[in-house]
Amino acid sequence: MAIAPSPPLAITPARKRRRIALTLLIACLLLFGLDALLFRTHLYMSILEPDSTAGLLELTLWREKAAQQKAGDNLIVTLGNSRMGYSPKGVDQRPGQTGYVVRAASIAGSDPRSWYYLLRDLDPTARRYRAIVFGVDNYDDEDSPFEPDDDIRALHYCIARLRLSDTIEFARSFHSRDIQWEAFRGALLKGIALQSDIQAFLAHPKKRLYDVRLCHQGWPGWTYDYVESPRNMAGLQIDWATLKATYPPGVTEEQKGTVAAFLTHEPYPQTGRLAQFLRTWLGRIADRYRASRTKVIFVRLPRGPIPRPDYLLKRRSSSIRELAARPNVVLANEHLFDSLEHPEFFKDAMHMNRDGVEKFSAMLADEVARILGPPGERAAR
Repeated sequence: MAIAPSPPLAITPARKRRRIALTLLIACLLLFGLDALLFRTHLYMSILEPDSTAGLLELTLWREKAAQQKAGDNLIVTLGNSRMGYSPKGVDQRPGQTGYVVRAASIAGSDPRSWYYLLRDLDPTARRYRAIVFGVDNYDDEDSPFEPDDDIRALHYCIARLRLSDTIEFARSFHSRDIQWEAFRGALLKGIALQSDIQAFLAHPKKRLYDVRLCHQGWPGWTYDYVESPRNMAGLQIDWATLKATYPPGVTEEQKGTVAAFLTHEPYPQTGRLAQFLRTWLGRIADRYRASRTKVIFVRLPRGPIPRPDYLLKRRSSSIRELAARPNVVLANEHLFDSLEHPEFFKDAMHMNRDGVEKFSAMLADEVARILGPPGERAAR
C-alpha cells in the first residue's frame, strides 16, 4: 500500500516574517561584504580621483610615508588647511640649516577631525616625529556661521582611513541628526560616500588610471617645487567703523569675497560649538602623544592683510590655551607672525602670497627649532 505524501507545511504569518527577515539579513551581509571587498581594501582606494578630497588626503599620506623612509630622526611635520602656507623647499635651500627636516602635510579644506585620522595612519606609533606643528587661525575660540562639527566634508576626506570600529564614534562626532546619519551610512558602506567618485571612474576608466599613475610619478616633485602666486593686496584699506573696504585697482571678485567673508563681517553669535569641536579633536591628537617624545606645537597663523581689531572679536574661551596644560603641548609666541600681517604679503584676505610664504616658512622653521632645542636632544618644555 503506497504511503501518501505529507501535505506541505502551512506558511504561517510568523514563518513568512522569519523568511523575509532571513532574506534581508543575507542581502545585507552580502552588500556589506561586497562593499568591504571593494572599499576596505587597496582595490579601489588605490585608484581614487587624485583631484578629490579623499584622493588629496591619500596622496599626502602616501608622499609623507615615503618621506619618512628617507628622513632621519629629527623629522617634523606641519598640518593645517590652505592657510598653513609652509613651503619646505625654501627652507631646505637656505644657508644655516637648523638640523631638522620640516615637512608639509597640510590639506586645503581639512579640519582637526581629518587631521586626527590622517595622523593615526601617518604616525601609527605616535613616535615618528620630533614635533607636529598645527597652524590655527587663533588661540581664542570665535564661532562663525560655518559650524565645523557639521562639516560633512570630513567624511569624504577620511573615507579611506575610517575603520569599521570608527563608524559609530565618527558619526556621533557630528552635531545634527541628519548629518550624523549621512556620516554613519557613509562610514559603514563606503561605496555610498564614494558614489560620485565611482561614477566618474566608470565614465572614464582609462583617464582615471592614467591620472593616478601620473600623480604617483609627479606628486612629490610638483608639491615640493610649487611656487605661490606673487599677487598681493597692496592698497587695501578697511574702515572698521563702517566695515567698508577700499580696494586697489585690479582686485578680483574672488579677492573681494575673501575680504567680506574673513574680515569685514559683523561679529557672529557665539554658540561654543567651535570650542567643543577643537577640544574634542585637538584633544584626541594631544592624548595620542601624551606619552610620546613628540611635541605638539600650535602656531597662530598671520591673521590677514589687515587684522580685525580686538573690539570686533567675540571670544568666550580658548580651547587651544587649555590644551597647553597637557604634556608635550606647546604654544608658539602668539605674535610671532605679526610682521607678516600686511597687504603686500597676502594674495587675498586669507592666504599668503609668494613673499609671505617664504618669510613665514623661514620664521616657522626657526621657531620650532628654538622650541625643540638642538637636534638629537629632548628639550625641556
